[in-house]
Amino acid sequence: MSLFDNPFLSTTLMLLDRLHQPGYGCLFVLSFLASSLLPLGSEWLLVMMLVKGYPPLATVMTATLGNFLGAVTTYLIGVLGSEWLITRVLRISEEQLQRARGRYQRFGVCTLFFSWLPLIGDPLCLVGGMMRTDFRLFTLLVASGKLARYAALAWVSLRAAT
Repeated sequence: MSLFDNPFLSTTLMLLDRLHQPGYGCLFVLSFLASSLLPLGSEWLLVMMLVKGYPPLATVMTATLGNFLGAVTTYLIGVLGSEWLITRVLRISEEQLQRARGRYQRFGVCTLFFSWLPLIGDPLCLVGGMMRTDFRLFTLLVASGKLARYAALAWVSLRAAT
């Protein structure tokens, strides 16, 4: 009887082999961190996983969830730190703040759909929190934008790979 006839050892070896490959956990963490204020990107790992044969739906959903939760973290930083940022760092008066909130609610809230864009996406989520955007609206706009980006990237990658 060889070691590989043992189901436990076979499963253990298979799991250890998976740990040496980038996978869903790495994609989730990288997508989460890329959606924070850190200058990272997760697209390369998504493309690499798709080209290696990972299932597109699970891969896109993992990246989207990680990226969305990173955006929620940035939103919460905006909510919790807004008073300090507005009064101490930006030195905005209450009157200026109310005018800015009014304009943002009318015109700026839809920009959250573009939170997937490099450089400006993370600050958009921060401002969304600072302006106290309704969390349901934030979720709808940010999650749909991020899903659309990853789905489009997956589609293009898979088309180019075939």
